[in-house]
Amino acid sequence: MLLLNTGIFAQQNSFVIAENYFRNSEYEKALQYYQELYKSSPYNTTYLKRLMSCYQELNQFDKVEQTLVSKLQQYPDQLYLEVLLGHNYERQQRHTEAKEHYEKAIQAVQQGNGYASVIANLFKDFSKLDLAIQAYETILVQNPNANFGFQLAQIYGEQGNFAKMFNSYFDLVDKNENYLSNVKYFSNRYLSDNPDDPNNQLFKKGLLKKSISNPKDIWNDLLGWYFIKQKQFGKALIQYKALLARNPDNLANIKNLNRLAFDAEDYDTSEKCSALIIAKTNYERDKFSAIYIQLQIAIQKKYPDVLERFESILKEYKNSRHTIPVKIAYANYYSYTLKQPEKGIAILEQALRESTSKFSKGRIKLNLAQLLVFTENFNRALIYFSQVQSQFKNHPLGQEARFKVAQTSYFKNDFKWAKAQLKVLKGSATQLIANDAAELFLTISDNQPKDSTATGLAQYSKADFLSYQRKNDQAIPILQELISSYKNQPIEDEAQYKLGVLYIDEKKYLEAIACFEKVIAIDAKGILVDNALYQLGNLYLNQLEDTEKAATYFQKIIFDHPSSIYLIDARKKYRTLRGDQL
Repeated sequence: MLLLNTGIFAQQNSFVIAENYFRNSEYEKALQYYQELYKSSPYNTTYLKRLMSCYQELNQFDKVEQTLVSKLQQYPDQLYLEVLLGHNYERQQRHTEAKEHYEKAIQAVQQGNGYASVIANLFKDFSKLDLAIQAYETILVQNPNANFGFQLAQIYGEQGNFAKMFNSYFDLVDKNENYLSNVKYFSNRYLSDNPDDPNNQLFKKGLLKKSISNPKDIWNDLLGWYFIKQKQFGKALIQYKALLARNPDNLANIKNLNRLAFDAEDYDTSEKCSALIIAKTNYERDKFSAIYIQLQIAIQKKYPDVLERFESILKEYKNSRHTIPVKIAYANYYSYTLKQPEKGIAILEQALRESTSKFSKGRIKLNLAQLLVFTENFNRALIYFSQVQSQFKNHPLGQEARFKVAQTSYFKNDFKWAKAQLKVLKGSATQLIANDAAELFLTISDNQPKDSTATGLAQYSKADFLSYQRKNDQAIPILQELISSYKNQPIEDEAQYKLGVLYIDEKKYLEAIACFEKVIAIDAKGILVDNALYQLGNLYLNQLEDTEKAATYFQKIIFDHPSSIYLIDARKKYRTLRGDQL
């Protein structure tokens, strides 16, 4: 056994060396290894193909022919060698002879040769796509249980025959539902979020036809997934309700749809999903997640009975540990919507006294401290933030608390301490916190007062805090004065960018555009330029509906700012606006 394992290891090592030589186009060196490998394993088609390729790259076509003809004479049933012979002739532009050998290989498949699948795979590898399709389809006729759906679909995709490609995927999942995830993954490459896209229409048409001819749960699942991709959440819900009617325990899809619809602001669909979950689930956590979303929708849609809804839920489930997010939302509604932060603070203090869970206490403290910052009670806020930071050192909760400590110190103009905290957080495992920390760190670093020279950072921090308190009407004049007083100073582009963001909040889109354009004009290589370009692209796309200008700004991010955090989204939006097939 030891000798056998040693031999296998040596062979594997030789193959790795040979592959490296082959990939580096050192064919003479690779040839020596493949000759030995093939000699020791004459049935290994990978070694044989590589050996033939080395000969061909060295223009030794006669060596290929001699090897293959000799092997065919020795093993006449191994008719996959006809494909290799045909390919060898084709590389010499001897197409008539190549065709003769390819036809022999196809005949072998039709006669049920034991190497039929190898023949089909070789045709595919050599990009003889029509012959590969013919071979695979012949095998499937002979053996309907054969598993070549993915290969056929891939070939149809390469040919641009997307209708057949999708049908191949549908046939595959029809035979074996375990392939559903793979079918979604591969189909996703050819679908966009535009319902009118030709590929989307082909997919939908083929899937509907399949579901009518042979009704199955799997088609409802696949249709639901497709409609979600199109952001047609209401249609997805119809499919998932059909699944739920046949299996009352099948709520997973509706829970996922609920979150997606809510995030996309399709509140009507989200409300329907929430109602179904509340009525059908046996799990209290799922019920409260749905209740929480219902309450958030009520706030967003400004229902007149929001307070009554909160109070009714908290009264009915007063002893449930799952009410913590509801209590936090209740406090935030009083604080930020009704402008009664003292009431919100009282609600969270009461929740803190009643909570017994370490994590629940941590979340309550984090939210309570934010309300204390909101009311300018900085010292008490820092105590709570520090407690959470200490108790959850390596947890996202602790990292968020640390960022809030830094942010609060920044609001207090304690820039040195804030900068020290932010320096640690720049490497945070939580990407969002790391980005926020890096951005605030650079703001402080670039504008921190030196030698008692005013830089405008204190005024900027004040405006930033006022925007945190949702007092844009007070923050905007401070930023305008700051821009006027510190012209051509490092703080100017930050102030312009912040002013633009506040103008968006106030729906003053033309004023916002002017601010972002000034950010770019101040320093075309500044750290906020990609941010400004992204904001401009979205404004022209979503608010002004000028797709040509929007595409221009997204394009600038792609070509001029390849390391931007907005690159992926900008590329997707640009390609969509350009009409690319994504």
